[in-house]
Amino acid sequence: MIMNPTKLTLAALAAAFSFAVAASAEDAKLPPASAKPGVTYATDIKALFDASCVKCHSGDKPKARLKLDTLEGALKGSKDGKILTPGDGANSLLVKAVTHQTKDSDGWMPPLKNKAGIKPLTPEQIGLVLAWINQGAK
Repeated sequence: MIMNPTKLTLAALAAAFSFAVAASAEDAKLPPASAKPGVTYATDIKALFDASCVKCHSGDKPKARLKLDTLEGALKGSKDGKILTPGDGANSLLVKAVTHQTKDSDGWMPPLKNKAGIKPLTPEQIGLVLAWINQGAK
């Protein structure tokens, strides 16, 4: 069966449009990345992680074997693999976890019901994490 080229082109455009709409809808849940230049783990992210993450993600038995108390630990990732891709904050598991975009709420960080009473990151803090990852996660 030979397909009409016009119908084929329209079908391809429709598919591309629906993908773009879905991607932009998910990106809309993200706060904007911070405009701060030169964001680094040592100067900007460590203090944030110390306050919100390292109670569970440090020490001898970190949850999910994810250590966020060092840059090396964050870049290494968890027992399930990498949590971030330098240069691609929007698609990093770390960002999806702190913005509650993971499929399972067990992956939301910090967990909604946590014994330490740690509150979710603010949009500004998430924007700083996004900027850090987008700028190369250094």
